[in-house]
Amino acid sequence: MFEKNDIQRLDAKARNNTIFSLVSKEDMNTSGPSLYMSGDGNYVVDHKGRRFLDMLSSTTRSNSLGYGNKEIAQVMYDQAENMQYSGAGLYVSEPQVELAAKLAELAPGKLTKTCLVSGGSEATETAIKLARQYQHQSGSKPNSYKIISRWNAYHGSTMGALSVTDWLSVREIEAPRMPGASFVANPMCYRNPYGMDEDAYFDHCAQHLERQILHEGPDQVMAFIGEPIMQANGVQIPSKKYWKTVREICSHYGVLLIMDEVITGFGRTGHWFASEYFDVEPDILNMAKSMSAGFAPVGAVMTTKEIADTMPLFRHVHTFGGHATCCAAANKVIEIKQRDGLIDKAKNLGEQFGADLKATLLEHPIVGDVRGLGFWHAVDFTSDKVTKAVFEDDTVTAIVQRMRDHGVIVGPIGTSLEIAPPLTSTKEELDECVRVCAQSIDEIAKERSLA
Repeated sequence: MFEKNDIQRLDAKARNNTIFSLVSKEDMNTSGPSLYMSGDGNYVVDHKGRRFLDMLSSTTRSNSLGYGNKEIAQVMYDQAENMQYSGAGLYVSEPQVELAAKLAELAPGKLTKTCLVSGGSEATETAIKLARQYQHQSGSKPNSYKIISRWNAYHGSTMGALSVTDWLSVREIEAPRMPGASFVANPMCYRNPYGMDEDAYFDHCAQHLERQILHEGPDQVMAFIGEPIMQANGVQIPSKKYWKTVREICSHYGVLLIMDEVITGFGRTGHWFASEYFDVEPDILNMAKSMSAGFAPVGAVMTTKEIADTMPLFRHVHTFGGHATCCAAANKVIEIKQRDGLIDKAKNLGEQFGADLKATLLEHPIVGDVRGLGFWHAVDFTSDKVTKAVFEDDTVTAIVQRMRDHGVIVGPIGTSLEIAPPLTSTKEELDECVRVCAQSIDEIAKERSLA
């Protein structure tokens, strides 16, 4: 643990020299920065010596193998010592070539061509440019530029990605954004804006997409982008019928289907990719986050040979796309997840974890819904179980903070709290998460006379 003077110096440096994304000045003045100093297994230690069980895989859900994995650190060291970076474009490295080949084996269907990038926002930018160039150069839709996204979508915070984003305060940046982006209704569990039956609402969302394509003009719409499971308000799992209908609509109108698996990829849902769960093959697939288990900034965009080979030249480049050291980390992450059976573990242990959450929490007066898939779950709260009314105050964040006070990290996400454990989590750690969650909900509800 740091001495008091060391803590004060670190705090001052953080406040004076760091821009904290999505953190208001008011919150920073009230709480100060959270400085994590070390991590081991699924635990992290802050600058005050407090030890937390991380059930969020870091705030971005990236640390899918926890902290301090020496195998990954060693392979990164070895690669950096040998050749850390090869350049971009024509100049590639062995780890980059091997990673693209491994992804071709893991990805669904005919997705065999890969463009490596540095993260999720870059992946979205790349996917949009790929879709546009294909539609132009194939002659299918030479004048198309429009892309359809969904209400409450999150696809990144760079300008193109921001243009198809409708979640978090990043969407509030001043207009204009990229031209041609529009939004349709998004699948929502538990409550939706029309108060419809869930399956009927999922059908409505798919129909809205078709209507929007017709409204914008099929010859003008190049692509539709969607998260297989949306993060807004916590793990929104649509029906398999929804995604099959969306696939059919996109194919019928020649609209490329981009599935953004930056969160759901690499085992988060108990599958290598959530598109496998829905039995849907996209035309373009985005990935990042858990791809390197948080050890290095890396992401990828995959497409089919047919789409990639249509373009004589892909007019696109990122300086650190395919960075050799980052690719070495991703290769080792894939090896570990395969070797240790972690994808199946996330599926099987995740089912038990979800059942335990439901059995323990669903009867509580302020818990409206518990849902999840694999190692990604949400507890959705309501102030009235009959009307499903949301809390307009800070009740959800207060519960998350209370769990942190009790040593367990989860995250607030709109009307819900979110749990995204590392794939290395044990049954005992998941049980502790359930226990602390129930305790914290009960404490906050009693303190606020909600129970």
